[in-house]
Amino acid sequence: MFGDYTLSQLGSIFVMQGFAGLILFSVYVLMALGLAIIFGQMGVINMAHGEFMILGAYVTYLTASFVQSHLPALFSVYFFVAMALAFVASGALGMLTEWALIRHLYRRPLDTLLATWGLSLILQQAFRSIFGAREVGVELPQWMLGSLPITDTIEVPINGIFVMGLTVLITVAVAYIIFRSRWGRQVRAVVQNRVMAGAVGINTERVDRLTFGLGCGIAGVAGSAFTMVGSTGPTSGQLYIVDTFLVVVFGGAASLLGTIASAFSISQTQSTLEFFMSGSMAKVITLLTIVAILMLRPQGLFALKVRK
Repeated sequence: MFGDYTLSQLGSIFVMQGFAGLILFSVYVLMALGLAIIFGQMGVINMAHGEFMILGAYVTYLTASFVQSHLPALFSVYFFVAMALAFVASGALGMLTEWALIRHLYRRPLDTLLATWGLSLILQQAFRSIFGAREVGVELPQWMLGSLPITDTIEVPINGIFVMGLTVLITVAVAYIIFRSRWGRQVRAVVQNRVMAGAVGINTERVDRLTFGLGCGIAGVAGSAFTMVGSTGPTSGQLYIVDTFLVVVFGGAASLLGTIASAFSISQTQSTLEFFMSGSMAKVITLLTIVAILMLRPQGLFALKVRK
């Protein structure tokens, strides 16, 4: 597999694929952060999480089209507005979903799986009816185009650097909210002991609703980032939902550090293997490796200790 390349070529390949893996890592982290919050705190298996991501992508597409047609002078900064709108739209739909559907199914994980799978199909058909079956692309501002040369053989795309910077910013913000804010302390209290948290005056229903909305809102921002690395279609979210669940389970549910470590290891392994073999074989080898590790450590890389 490596015999056809010189050491210099292998070094360049590993660096380029490593950076491509970092872009994939960024999308995984943004998707998995929201899913880890929802699954880890609420025990809800949200199979529609990919559709919340695609909602954010379509909001970004609509924002780009509107600004390009009516406010062309602001096109260079529209993406920041699009990310905010994607967060609000996906978060609002998430809170509505929690109120109308999820709150009736707590402590019934298999029922949440079936219900959110049905919601996923409904949202896919809604996207198909509104935007059409064809995939759509988003035109990026001029400053996001092109690449930065690192060496004579290595270049990194500017939009990839932007996605990684966005991921770092959101991860730090989520860590601050969960571990430093008053609401974050309430979330962690509910995770550790829901009954006792309610007994001391915490409104657990409100915490659940805001948590679900936050998780879905982060997925919407992931959808905005996704438009820079791929085209958007009604079923595009399903391409990432399995990998996202894999990241969450492998890292350890409700563990922020585990989510980041898991996303990094999976994305780097998959990106590097895809260069030397087919994409399907790379995914199979990655999956088999994770299954083998989970057989030895079923709680994931970083398990959260809770009181029973």
